[in-house]
Amino acid sequence: MIKDKRNLYTKSRLPLVSYLWYINMSSNKAHSKLANSQTRIRLTREKRYQQLTAIAWQIIRNEGTEALTLGRLAEKASVTKPVVYDHFGTRSGLLAALYIEFDNRQTIIMDTAIQQSEPILEKKAAVIASSYINCVLFQGREIPSIIAALAGSPELEKIKREYAKIFVEKCRVILVPYTQSGKMTAASLWAMLGAAETLSYAAANGDITATQAEIELSAIIIAMVERSL
Repeated sequence: MIKDKRNLYTKSRLPLVSYLWYINMSSNKAHSKLANSQTRIRLTREKRYQQLTAIAWQIIRNEGTEALTLGRLAEKASVTKPVVYDHFGTRSGLLAALYIEFDNRQTIIMDTAIQQSEPILEKKAAVIASSYINCVLFQGREIPSIIAALAGSPELEKIKREYAKIFVEKCRVILVPYTQSGKMTAASLWAMLGAAETLSYAAANGDITATQAEIELSAIIIAMVERSL
């Protein structure tokens, strides 16, 4: 005969309560995982790409180029590795994407400034110089390290060379109207690009100021055009 029915009732209910609690907690965890998954899916491919490149720049800025791997990028972006691999394929592909992004930004800045500048040699030279220097400074020390990494791979070096040719041709089109002969040598244009790279990196590293770099590069451009008269 059962002496205390209330005690029996309580004991019989404990397992059920524990089970319901477990089910509820498990459901909450599953819901949380689903919510996180849905949050990741909400980003379009373009937005995800922009997020990944922004974080990649941040990794280079804070930890250096050597720290930038696809795995590290996935970790910082809180996504799975396949997501990063789907966008870039390889580390070389990621570095190339960053360089292309930098070059496209530089092109937009320069094109806008050129259109707004006066049709005077000194003004055009100043715009080319300031656009190049400021774009490199915007990325700080990241660009020199990316270009150094690009030089280590024939495939990536090819990409860098292609964009360098585009920049040199753009400068030729801008500056050749101010020459008397209507011509500029390829050697002088490539020398100008070399000076632009060296001066911008010196400014980025703090060896000279941005203003000093711009003034010197502008003077080099003007001298180059005047020799072509």
